[in-house]
Amino acid sequence: MPAHHLDAAVWKKSSRSNGNGGNNCVEVAFLDTVVAVRDSKNPTGPALIFKPTDWAEFVYSAKHGEFDISR
Repeated sequence: MPAHHLDAAVWKKSSRSNGNGGNNCVEVAFLDTVVAVRDSKNPTGPALIFKPTDWAEFVYSAKHGEFDISR
């Protein structure tokens, strides 16, 4: 997807963002046919692009602990 397609995207910051400027955050934009994810510290940098079904599967898996690291 060309970068200019993201110019009009409405980005939402992660709800896990801390209150001091949003360090270590991601932002997500829900577009017509894709979901874009970027680093909030680098808004002009690259974005990862996912199919909505793939993004939904990732979010579901994260919420259910699939990526938790045991210590």
